Amino acid sequence: MDPLYDSLPPDTAMRVHLAARLLYETRENRRRVLAAMGIADEEALLGRIRCGEVAEHPAYEHYLAACILRDTHSSARQSMADALNEVNRP
Repeated sequence: MDPLYDSLPPDTAMRVHLAARLLYETRENRRRVLAAMGIADEEALLGRIRCGEVAEHPAYEHYLAACILRDTHSSARQSMADALNEVNRP
């Protein structure tokens, strides 16, 4: 494991390491999903689907995937923050 985690208790280090990996994976995969549709964010994609600019299939699947990845990224970020806050409590 990265020396960055050496100062953390082993359980916390593992939680933070896994959350960091999940943050990276979800961010990069969300970026790829949106790039495949040529869109910057989920709302823009949904707007293009609604107005018929892009076909509903597979665009809606891309929209759902991007939303799930965004939400998972947010959860991983919160998990990492919680783990680090536990360690930094006085």
